[in-house]
Amino acid sequence: MEARWRALAVLTAARTSMGFQFQSIASVSAELVPALSLTYADLGFLIGLYFLPGLLFALPAGAFGQRVGDKRAVLLGLALMVLGGAITALAASVPVLAAGRLISGVGAVILNVLMSKMVTDWFAGREIVLAMSIFVNSFPIGVGLALGSLGWLAAGYGWASGLGVSSAAAIAALLLVGAAYTTHPNDGISAAQGHTFGLSRREFGLVCVAGSIWGIFNGAFSVMFGFAPTLLRSAGLGASETGLLVASATWLVAASVQVGGLLAQRWQRPALLMAVSVLAWSAAMLAMAVELGPPGVMLLAAGTFMGLPVGVIMSLPSQALSTDNRAVGMGMFYLWLYVGHGGIPPVAGWIQDRVGHPSSAMIFIALLVLSILVLYAVFRRQVSAALAVETGG
Repeated sequence: MEARWRALAVLTAARTSMGFQFQSIASVSAELVPALSLTYADLGFLIGLYFLPGLLFALPAGAFGQRVGDKRAVLLGLALMVLGGAITALAASVPVLAAGRLISGVGAVILNVLMSKMVTDWFAGREIVLAMSIFVNSFPIGVGLALGSLGWLAAGYGWASGLGVSSAAAIAALLLVGAAYTTHPNDGISAAQGHTFGLSRREFGLVCVAGSIWGIFNGAFSVMFGFAPTLLRSAGLGASETGLLVASATWLVAASVQVGGLLAQRWQRPALLMAVSVLAWSAAMLAMAVELGPPGVMLLAAGTFMGLPVGVIMSLPSQALSTDNRAVGMGMFYLWLYVGHGGIPPVAGWIQDRVGHPSSAMIFIALLVLSILVLYAVFRRQVSAALAVETGG
């Protein structure tokens, strides 16, 4: 196996532990809530807390990787996930649970930023879309593994066992990266050669546009799956049918991410793939909201199309950033993801409260995702202009 594919396999497998740990609180909630007398507001707070550190640590994580080296930083991130998972497993109160989730979340930020940079180092200029499609799917796979295992484990052996296993998964990932990942020549190269951590004005602008696309995508994902159950129930579907549809749509997203990477690799027409998939995704959500078709079928269609452009989106930083600035640039890219995760769902909820109709949030998101195409066009134009300047065209 070539070194870059071996590196991708190691990083993808290790990052699965992040999705597994994120989902662990929700998966053991049936036992955790009554055992510690939690409110559901407490539960929601603990679930969301995992992503909160990204707002503060995404950019510093990139700079930290430049200073100490990507592999060392990732190993530290995994160690923080081990520690945070152990704290949550031993917790007896919300504050201690929150502390564990925050520590784990900081570690997860380091993984998100620097593992993405590491994959970019190995695949920039060749098979980057396919590689990123494989890599990004590690998170939903981890979520799915937690959904399928931790609930029954907690039911049989207590909620702490499920959270403890999430720490064990991080230990396994730490050992895997430490033993099996071979560093890329660009690992820590900026610090070693004395480069600054600052981005050029061009890089800053491009990575902010690319990050905005990723932030909108992830915010829309949260709203679509957060508000779809309410919309489906209002359309007359039962609780079990709604749950099955939402779960099926989630797995379709994961599958379509991989399909999109393969299509992009074969077609070599990322703009066409982006346009078709975003338009179809938006149309399916709008059709679900205004009942132009069976809402469950429209949700499945939305899940099928929304994953297709993920690899293309994740490949954008490789076009925006110089080799020396990839680490800090990926930090800026992921900062926008956390802004989208944290900012878009509250706006959608506010709109739904104001309008008072269960389809309001879905209509808002269906329209918002169209801005992805505008931002993508801006990105491509800026990249083309920069290339023209560099070549004297």
